[in-house]
Amino acid sequence: MSPVTLNEASTLSTTSLGANPAPRKGSAFWLSFLAILVSMFLSALDLSAIPTALPTITDDLNGSDNFIWVGSAYGLASAAVLLLAGRLADIFGRKPVMLSSIALFTLGSVLAGISQSMSMLIAARGKLVQGMGGGSIITMAEIIMADLVPLAERGVYQGFIVLVWALAAGVGPVIGAVLAQKASWRWLFYLNLPLTGIAFALVSFFLHVRSPPGSIWQKLARVDWLGNFLMAAGSTLALLGLTWGGVSYPWDSAHVAVPLVVGLFLLGLFFVYEVCIPMEPTFPLQVIANRTSASAYLATFIHGITSMSAIYYLPVYFQACLGASPLRSSVQTLPMALVIAPFALVCGIIVKVINKYRAVNVVGWIISIIGFGLLSLLRADSPPPQWVGFQFLMSAGTGIVYASTIFAILAPLPVSRNAAALAFYTFSRTFAQTWGIAISGTILQNQLKDRLPAAFTSQFPAGVDISYQAIPLIANLEEPLRSEVRAAFASSMAVIWKVMVGLCGVGILTLFLLKEVPMVKHTDETYGLKETSTTNIVRDVEKVGRSEQ
Repeated sequence: MSPVTLNEASTLSTTSLGANPAPRKGSAFWLSFLAILVSMFLSALDLSAIPTALPTITDDLNGSDNFIWVGSAYGLASAAVLLLAGRLADIFGRKPVMLSSIALFTLGSVLAGISQSMSMLIAARGKLVQGMGGGSIITMAEIIMADLVPLAERGVYQGFIVLVWALAAGVGPVIGAVLAQKASWRWLFYLNLPLTGIAFALVSFFLHVRSPPGSIWQKLARVDWLGNFLMAAGSTLALLGLTWGGVSYPWDSAHVAVPLVVGLFLLGLFFVYEVCIPMEPTFPLQVIANRTSASAYLATFIHGITSMSAIYYLPVYFQACLGASPLRSSVQTLPMALVIAPFALVCGIIVKVINKYRAVNVVGWIISIIGFGLLSLLRADSPPPQWVGFQFLMSAGTGIVYASTIFAILAPLPVSRNAAALAFYTFSRTFAQTWGIAISGTILQNQLKDRLPAAFTSQFPAGVDISYQAIPLIANLEEPLRSEVRAAFASSMAVIWKVMVGLCGVGILTLFLLKEVPMVKHTDETYGLKETSTTNIVRDVEKVGRSEQ
């Protein structure tokens, strides 16, 4: 059978195929959906809880020289396997890959919890297992959701996924700070174990989806090994350079330039290779061969930069300018987590009702521009109504864009491309988030060099990140130096938010390439729910319940 063409994809998008109706949403569906939500919560909680506990972890393991790698190694490992996870899901089926991802994450959590050195913790978090497992969980959750719910109906369910993610992002920093200060940071990783047990059980017993036929050797032969090697090596080296830049080494250092340039070259080589060589590529060109999906991927990348800049650097404002502790700053950023989720949910409902996605994208980017613009007005003595209100608007726009871009990516594509498209969607967002941290960090570093008083900066060695080293010292400074340093931080942070305004403007420009393609009302039956004894038992229980009413 020949591959599905773009014209055929358009035909599939504009017709409802009665041969592949959406699965009936009985108890089996809802238990499968619960398995997805628990898995997403697991990964998001781990990501958000670690930063506030990092100072305690660093002190306990004597790892002040390489503390940044606790978080960075996770992102490196996640990005390296995201596209591979999507391809393996097509070859081996969704359930085996999801269970393997949860198992990897569990093993990484155990190793991280028992770590006796920073090197062991970094290996457990990234180079070996936990980052690969956590990244694959996120990708698989998106892919399985696409198998269970047609795109035209997915808005509400996508909103619930964002709601769970935001809930974890909101409570994670608080849990991390409390456990680090009141118990032990190791419990951050041990806490994953009962959650992974629940997720593994739910997926095992209730996620009954179809898998493609073939022996293990036939399936292994279909894996694009060279392509995945190029992707893993390229993304790892590029993110390595971004992570080192301005923190471990100056941006103009060969330690930063060489891995960044080589990594980007390998990523470019990966895309050329995927187009020209493999019969079954990890990244099919069809995923970005139409202007709507391509522009939506660009919007996803921009959104990853702006959202991560806010998540990462708003706490810096609260700690440096307002003198908040890590725990208090995590509470002060709760409005962001509490606002993103409901607006993402509302966005999903609107998309489902009107069956259109372009208008909500426009609204999301406009609100984001207003929100980031207002954040640039914050000063070192801004009152709570300002930083709460400005944070509210920025978060509202962020939530809407987060939930709406995925519809534009998938609408022009046949459902058979869901796994590849969603894997690249997750990769784009993850890769962009590291760029967001690097871009904003560079801006802050350069601005602080120009704005901080010389009497304060003289104590720091050249070429290192001033911001994080300076924050703990601010509270002990004498006036007026303390006020001058806080004012310098506030004005430097304003530049970050102004750059985010410009990037959101680019996000609006991508909408000129966005077409309103009708969303399909069917799923890919190759990987949909299948009849099992468990499904039949659940259905019998439902019938008995209805007969007794």
